Amino acid sequence: MRLCVPAAFLTAAVVGFGSFCGSVHAQGRGKNTITRKEFGKTPEGRTVYLYTLRNAAGLEAGVITYGAAVTELKVPDRKGRLKDIVLGYRNLEGYIKDTTYFGATVGRYAGRIAKGRFSLDGVQYRLSINNGPNHIHGGLKGFNKVVWNGSIDETEEGPVLVLTYLSRDGEEGYPGNVLCTVTYALTDRNELKIGYEARSDRPTIINLTHHSYFNLAGYDAGDVLDHVLTVFADFYAPAEPEWLIPTGEIWSVRGRAVDFTTPGRIGDRLHDAPRDFGGNNGGYDLNYVLKNRGRLDIAARVYEPESGRVMEVFTSEPALQVYTSNFMDGTTRGKGVVYKKYSGLCLEPEHFPDSPHKPHFPSVVLRPGRTYRHTIIYKFSTK
Repeated sequence: MRLCVPAAFLTAAVVGFGSFCGSVHAQGRGKNTITRKEFGKTPEGRTVYLYTLRNAAGLEAGVITYGAAVTELKVPDRKGRLKDIVLGYRNLEGYIKDTTYFGATVGRYAGRIAKGRFSLDGVQYRLSINNGPNHIHGGLKGFNKVVWNGSIDETEEGPVLVLTYLSRDGEEGYPGNVLCTVTYALTDRNELKIGYEARSDRPTIINLTHHSYFNLAGYDAGDVLDHVLTVFADFYAPAEPEWLIPTGEIWSVRGRAVDFTTPGRIGDRLHDAPRDFGGNNGGYDLNYVLKNRGRLDIAARVYEPESGRVMEVFTSEPALQVYTSNFMDGTTRGKGVVYKKYSGLCLEPEHFPDSPHKPHFPSVVLRPGRTYRHTIIYKFSTK
């Protein structure tokens, strides 16, 4: 195997970080801490750990090594009362059976790839098919269905959770051995900060993102239709109606139900949105073209009037997928709640879906000797 990464890093990714083998850990400076405990075992006998991140203001995030997924995120309302604002499950079994990608790290490729195939350097690759005739979110066993290795690192800003996974050549049809790292930090600025890195020993494609379903009123508060959304994008990528594969065109949002350049209540134009971008599932599920030009910048802002919670999303990626959980049908139950249509809002910074077939879209190709990097920040406040 020719993996273009430092040997020590590869060893850590494969065998785990030996200095963190105990059952519980606490690390951090001041009041910022990260602790660890066992969350359960997979059917194959792999131990899955839950890391709990806390900052000085009392915010709390739970992250498990299965799927590198966020299981809970406790954020204060305008009166200082903490509430978990992400949909999910209370046990490992829920995440193993999950088909919604609750809180997960999505990869190798977030979004759809038409017909589950792509060509790179004259070679055609066939991916697993798991969305009608297409490939979505990494395939049948994407990054949301594997156990990551975890460790705690100290930085100038405080403790950071580091999760690594070695995706082998041919996994779900993708070329190259790809070493991925996801870092989670809960900062004193009330930010959940997520960093992504990946390196490969062969030319490949990659597009990672975070897939939490947010409800700023609380995971058990019902729908997100009263949330007020702003998206800092003047353009979007429309899709064909049946499978939401981008047409390759770029349209202006102006005068359409998908226009959130000024704050708008999500429920006001919800059922008109699909005719603007091609969807047929009665809600928002589309990719916005961001203005950041590769720099870390604000992509969206969400405000929930009842609690006063505000969430801002920052990213260095070129696009933002906005999804209002339109396919939730009341058959999913988590944390003692039945999740229905519009129960959560996904804001997924990423590259465009189906980019391998759209050469005018920003490139998703990762070559040996290069490092894929991007950052997502979810920042919380009240008003």
